[in-house]
Amino acid sequence: MPKIIGLTGGIGSGKSRVVKLFESLNVPCYIADIEAKRIMNTNQDVKAAVKTLFGKEAYIEEQLNRPYIGQIVFSNPEKLKALNAIVHPAVAKDFTTWVAAQTSPYVIKEVAILFETGGYKQVDKSILITTPKEIRINRVMQRDNATKEEVLARMNNQWSDEQRISLADYSIENIDWEKTKKSIRALHEKLLAL
Repeated sequence: MPKIIGLTGGIGSGKSRVVKLFESLNVPCYIADIEAKRIMNTNQDVKAAVKTLFGKEAYIEEQLNRPYIGQIVFSNPEKLKALNAIVHPAVAKDFTTWVAAQTSPYVIKEVAILFETGGYKQVDKSILITTPKEIRINRVMQRDNATKEEVLARMNNQWSDEQRISLADYSIENIDWEKTKKSIRALHEKLLAL
């Protein structure tokens, strides 16, 4: 059974780029957000539960109506909690099946809110990608064509790097990509030796 390494970082920290680097080192990577979207579109039990929670408008032509659901959960913490209670167990089950099929020494599980949900307790080690807030804001504004206010609203739903850092086993600052690559490669060697 491979070791499970949780990878997280605030919005705009560069998690996706770091995941691609691990993949280039032949490390299997499970991106929880992408898999959750796939499950919400393909798992009939999950779809039925989401429709019960949000109504039949939750899906358009059997595909998740993300803007509709996003609008509701953004202003309704109870609905978000209920949605997570449907999706998280399905993702956890899917991940367990996926890990069992892997043969590498370790795998990466990329989760946006690894610490906020207590998910860090279910991994062998955790990696936190940090980047100064202003850089993150600018990255997300460019990437998502979003306003500073929209980015800050999303950031406010996540912990700060300061809150996460005390719980992380490894922390990598992602400002200069060449330095980040060196840090990841060095960490990869450490993780292979676990």
